[in-house]
Amino acid sequence: MADNTEFERLEGELFRESTLAGDSAYVEQYKLYLEMLDRISERRQHANNFFLTVNTGVCAFIGYLFSKDAASELKGLFWVVPIAGILLSYFWYRLIRSYRDLNSAKFKVVHMMEKRLPLAPYHTEWLVLGEGKDSKRYMPFTHLEIWIPRSFTVMSRHSGQFECFQFGQMQLPLLLSQRSEKRKIHSLQGT
Repeated sequence: MADNTEFERLEGELFRESTLAGDSAYVEQYKLYLEMLDRISERRQHANNFFLTVNTGVCAFIGYLFSKDAASELKGLFWVVPIAGILLSYFWYRLIRSYRDLNSAKFKVVHMMEKRLPLAPYHTEWLVLGEGKDSKRYMPFTHLEIWIPRSFTVMSRHSGQFECFQFGQMQLPLLLSQRSEKRKIHSLQGT
């Protein structure tokens, strides 16, 4: 019985009395707005592809720096590459949040526009999905998407820590031997 009542409520939200009977200009504007919304989603996907590709390249370069085949000149970049990965991931994270905010605002406008149309499919769909409040019914893509740059940030940070540790292990004996040599020189000079 509750499902039938819910269906009737949703049906009432979907099929409304139009206040714009026959206003084709408004309908055309609505269609254009939905097309722009779709283009933003495409741009968002292109941005995600770009950052995923670049961050994967950064991870591959970090792996190469750890290899025995890496040129000694490149080993000096051991601290630059993880910082670049962290910065890229931060910018990616901020861009995802920006697209999320933009899409939220655009869908609010779509819902407002649908109040003047005989059908309200986007508003009704949002109601069917529980307005994003119940993760069992619907989990917004952004909630999942945001973890990808966070994961790359963690990987870059930890590789940077590992590189510093590895650099410290390689450099510590050298620094100690240099310090020992300086002490010998100072002791011979009597200072």
